[in-house]
Amino acid sequence: MTYTDHTTEEINDAMQQAWKAFHVYRKCSLKQRAGFLRAIAKEIENLGDELLKVAGEETNLPEARLRGERARTMFQLTSYADACEKGDWLEARIDTAIPDKAPPKPDIRKMLVPLGPVVVFGAANFPFAYSTAGGDTATALAAGCPVIVKAHPAHAQTSELVAAAILKAAKDCVLPEGVFTHIHGASFEVGKALVTHQHTKAVGFTGSFTGGKQLFDWANQRKEPIPVFAEMSSINPVFLLPEKMKTAAAETAAMYAGSITLGVGQFCTNPGLIIGLEGKELETFRTTLGTEISKIAPGTMLHPGIFKNYRKKKDEALKQAGVELVAYSDAKPALNQGSPTIAAATGKTFLNNPLLHQEVFGPYSLIIGCKDMKEMLQVAIALEGQLTATLMATENDLRIHDNLVEAVKNICGRFILNSVPTGVEVCLSMQHGGPFPATTDSRFTSVGADGMKRFARPIAFQNWSNELLPDELKNENPLGIWRTVNGELSR
Repeated sequence: MTYTDHTTEEINDAMQQAWKAFHVYRKCSLKQRAGFLRAIAKEIENLGDELLKVAGEETNLPEARLRGERARTMFQLTSYADACEKGDWLEARIDTAIPDKAPPKPDIRKMLVPLGPVVVFGAANFPFAYSTAGGDTATALAAGCPVIVKAHPAHAQTSELVAAAILKAAKDCVLPEGVFTHIHGASFEVGKALVTHQHTKAVGFTGSFTGGKQLFDWANQRKEPIPVFAEMSSINPVFLLPEKMKTAAAETAAMYAGSITLGVGQFCTNPGLIIGLEGKELETFRTTLGTEISKIAPGTMLHPGIFKNYRKKKDEALKQAGVELVAYSDAKPALNQGSPTIAAATGKTFLNNPLLHQEVFGPYSLIIGCKDMKEMLQVAIALEGQLTATLMATENDLRIHDNLVEAVKNICGRFILNSVPTGVEVCLSMQHGGPFPATTDSRFTSVGADGMKRFARPIAFQNWSNELLPDELKNENPLGIWRTVNGELSR
């Protein structure tokens, strides 16, 4: 099924409606917002297997994966509802007055309040969890912001079904029209119109560097610049430290074969770069990884555009001077199937060729052989910002190579030890974001309830009477939330 792009006039009407809704919805209590999120989760469940069927047809993802992703999406909605209602995220701060101080100290109370209408761009690789009712939508609604979702054209019908569920939940919760709006648009004009509209106050995006950077640039060229929280590009480097490799080279390689090819490599946390020291241990790692990769059959990618981009980027990387092919799947790929591929290069080649730093979105990884730890450190320092970085290391490795540990820590949002980066747990301590170009703002996360803070701003109330203050800041604390009162955390 195809959908016509929304016109500029339709987008303007939608944004006007969202702006009107904002002035009502922002006054909804934490309990009301939480109820809305829980109602959305229930309506998604009520869509049943029809949602899975449509999503499978549009994305080529297997039913088991879609079933798991739907469950994750519902968990995000309900867990963010719980966190919203709990109120810790509001960062309520109270410093009471000291009238006899010279000069007198005023009563000051601060908390987070919603920004305004938020535009969310659905992701290609997660039709549920990062799309219409995904993390950006859930956290924006929890923060008190109306949401305008632009459906990803690759799974527009799936998005339409989920949007209908959200709208039904909004109606059942007696929320204002415009609290949620669903937009279709394959052209860049639709995206530009949404980002540059005067009533848009923030943007959430998951996708390519080119797309995310364009949204970021439009947002900053506005008369009133707005924040864009874009997750864009990451090759998630893995560093193989020497002592660990002496005992676990083959075991590590087998583990990473699964991580590289999970979901046909179509995860933002796919390990696209593996760095080790030249020698017999790295040779064992390469041989084992190559053997394992050759056994893994190609898989159908999300849509033809992603497949074409994978093939193009992979071919470009393999054509570079000093890059050798290590292994690829023994099975011949069918139409739009990504073939698992491993390449290799020296540390010097990598340092001298910026193209090798670019993400190849799919089941591909590049092994870098460094002549010594000094060169490995140079590689770490040369790397751009990443969502994740991993050390395969013993505790002694970490102690001996502290300078490498610090260099790697400096470029990532999630720092992993002796595991794989694929798999993002939805919990409060998760950081899914990293220095540019992984994201446009490394201070925030797009996974976990802390994601609500992206769509809120602090406001301080000075010398307001207790009766006129928001409930969150009143003396009696009617909501029972945690607050910092005169420097002490308290209820």
